[in-house]
Amino acid sequence: MPILVMKFGGTSVATLDRIRRAAKRVGVEVAKGYDVIVIVSAMSGETNKLVGFVEETSPLFDAREYDAVVSSGENVTAGLMALTLQEMDVPARSWQGWQVPLKTTSAHSAARIVEIPNENILQKFGEGMKVAVVAGFQGISAEGRITTLGRGGSDTTAVAFAAAFGAERCDIYTDVDGVYTTDPRICEKARKLDKIAFEEMLELASLGAKVLQTRSVELAMRYKVRLRVLSSFEEPSDEAGTLVCDEEEIMELNVVSGVAYSRDEAKMTLVSVADRPGIASAIFSPLSEAGIQVDMIVQNISEDGRTDMTFSCPTNQVARAEQALNEAKDAGGINFHELIADTGVAKVSVVGIGMRSHTGVAAKMFEVLAREGVNIKVITTSEIKISVLIDRKYMELAVQALHDAFELEKAA
Repeated sequence: MPILVMKFGGTSVATLDRIRRAAKRVGVEVAKGYDVIVIVSAMSGETNKLVGFVEETSPLFDAREYDAVVSSGENVTAGLMALTLQEMDVPARSWQGWQVPLKTTSAHSAARIVEIPNENILQKFGEGMKVAVVAGFQGISAEGRITTLGRGGSDTTAVAFAAAFGAERCDIYTDVDGVYTTDPRICEKARKLDKIAFEEMLELASLGAKVLQTRSVELAMRYKVRLRVLSSFEEPSDEAGTLVCDEEEIMELNVVSGVAYSRDEAKMTLVSVADRPGIASAIFSPLSEAGIQVDMIVQNISEDGRTDMTFSCPTNQVARAEQALNEAKDAGGINFHELIADTGVAKVSVVGIGMRSHTGVAAKMFEVLAREGVNIKVITTSEIKISVLIDRKYMELAVQALHDAFELEKAA
């Protein structure tokens, strides 16, 4: 039998009624002749509640016990989904990560998948089981301890199972009905895309789009897993949602496919740093060791042997970044006159594979922003993306103006 992977997020299984609704969708696919692997998240709000219990019990908690507690939310959902399917006369069985076994590294709360042997589940399919309901977000380390994959880990679990089992497709059910050209809450002209290329989706996910977890898109691109993003709350159809696939499957490519934004960005500048070999390493190694997610980096022109170094990072990491850089300065690793943090900025990006073969995208983007009176603080580019840092108060204006300028409300 062909295998289909279906993943249901927290809002899709938030209540028993929603679990029943999701189970009916699974039953439809079984009736089409699929053996189905269902990956489930914890019921909406459950993971936050469990994390709160851990933090209240032990502020400096043991990460192994944190994983043991937090992973239990998915176990509950998996059991309830399997029971619901059985009540519908669909042969189903729940699986926790260790039972598969989904093997991971030992980095508790941030584990990475090492291997998913498929023998156990395939054997049960051969014996008549039609649905394996697997608890997402979790696995087992070489030491035999439960591990978790970090927030959004159920998306990664689903894609990894689709790759391991050679699934025909991986359907991600969520509370939105697909991938849009930008956030519909900001731009009412935002259009749902029928298809989007892996690389474009990866850029959008990393730049702030919340539809799919970045790691899951990376995995899908590496193993050529066709992903479909669709809503749990709309009637199912073969044309529903957005297909994330190889660019060869897309007949016409827009020059720009989407506009992404990240509201919680900060711009940090080290003023008057010695311009010498190794200075970038001296600055960014302490930041890496402190777990700071550095994104955009700009070094100014050197004058009299001194230069300024600017980078962006999430606003909630500014204090840690300041601490890491000041400690490096005190230790003699770097020398700078001042460290300036601007926490009132946002990142706005345009993304599109069509940019590879078209010129003038950057010029048009900058012209649009200038016309709207939006000052650009930092610019970075790649083959299929242009990102700028701007004052946060202009973020929505910039997104709407760019969406209009590139006519994203129109299909290619």
